[in-house]
Amino acid sequence: MGIKILQQSKSQKQKAEAYIFFAKAADMGNLKAMEKMADALLFGNFGMQNITAAIQLYESLAKEGSYTAQNALGFLSSYGIGMEYNQAKALIYYTFGSAGGSMMSQMILGYRYLSGINVLQNCEVALNHYKKVADYIADKLEKSEGIPVEKVRLTERPENLSSNSEILDWDIYQYYKFLAERGDVQIQKALYYFLKAAKAGSANAMAFIGKMYLEGNAAAPQNNATAFKYFSMAASKGNAIGLHGLGLLYFYGKGVPVNYAEALKYFQKAAEKGWPNAQFQLGFMYYSGSGVWKDYKLAFKYFYLASQSGQPLAIYYLAEMYATGTGVLRSCRTAVEKRLKFLKRRRCIQWHFSYGIELPFKDIHLARRLYDMAAQTSPDAHIPVFFALMKLETVHLLQDILFFNQFTMRWKWMKLDNTLGPYWDLFVIGLIIVVLIFLLRNRYG
Repeated sequence: MGIKILQQSKSQKQKAEAYIFFAKAADMGNLKAMEKMADALLFGNFGMQNITAAIQLYESLAKEGSYTAQNALGFLSSYGIGMEYNQAKALIYYTFGSAGGSMMSQMILGYRYLSGINVLQNCEVALNHYKKVADYIADKLEKSEGIPVEKVRLTERPENLSSNSEILDWDIYQYYKFLAERGDVQIQKALYYFLKAAKAGSANAMAFIGKMYLEGNAAAPQNNATAFKYFSMAASKGNAIGLHGLGLLYFYGKGVPVNYAEALKYFQKAAEKGWPNAQFQLGFMYYSGSGVWKDYKLAFKYFYLASQSGQPLAIYYLAEMYATGTGVLRSCRTAVEKRLKFLKRRRCIQWHFSYGIELPFKDIHLARRLYDMAAQTSPDAHIPVFFALMKLETVHLLQDILFFNQFTMRWKWMKLDNTLGPYWDLFVIGLIIVVLIFLLRNRYG
């Protein structure tokens, strides 16, 4: 109940209600609810931050075999947040977390072995950890026939459409697909606009409608015949998405008998128009020998072409080819790079955090600690760390002033990057330097 409310909540009040349900479930011993409450205590959701209590709850969960708790304790140990800074202990937590099924722990261990952080550098071990995560994500993608974001023009400004609905892109289609998965009524609007655009002659809209009926949702119940109809309409106009859709129907035998020759024909036509999903399908056919003789060189060619447009499964299979030396010279390093690119493309499991680039939440005190560690590591870091701390303290001061204002609730935490631009800190530093030069000139001039 709590998770459903949290997913559908649009206000802080609704989210707070969800956490009340989590708290009740946690009191009854529900492990998932306890994990949610531990996360809330750690990250300070709704002003309830208590790192000590979070650690106690994580430790209790870890004894019950919770890989989420093992991963969290590994993170806290590795940065010394609320507990002793201990990389060896963190490694143990991450190892137990990965053994329990934590994809985040797998990612972190992969990065540690790749970079040699508190372990002997070992590309093969790193490759194995990344493979487990990549296989998990690829399996989900293949089951859902996941499509990467590709921006396309929905309509070429027909006379009878208003300016507000002139252009829709693949991002919007993916957004409506997400709404449909949540059971959101907005999907009805998506179908309405797609039908309107299709009636005006938009081939992309026809293809999108075909895709909606192929997958099925509340507005467009799954119907292979209707999908075939709209894909055919789009394909008759030379639309790559429609051609690819027909290829899928023939490849999987949805509404028509399985016909690899027809699938190959439509995939080739769509691939010639640069559609990356069709390029991937061609690569897969040659890689697996589905309806054609296995040809790893052609498979590599089409996977590579699709990967250039960011097609995630194409990147995944390229990594597999490099990892096993199938059709190419085996290269552990290249395989790791491809798997990392695949995982980054899917933004899986808080990518930046797992890869060691960015923390999953903003913590002023932790940021100070990390800056101090950087300054101690290298003398060259003192000046950049000084300026970074200046920015950090400025942000912290403004946050305290704006967020904790006691006189009005209208004050909100102002996102300076959005308000003044991403380089506002450089502007302030430049301004300080100008003021210092001016003061020095007045004093010694």
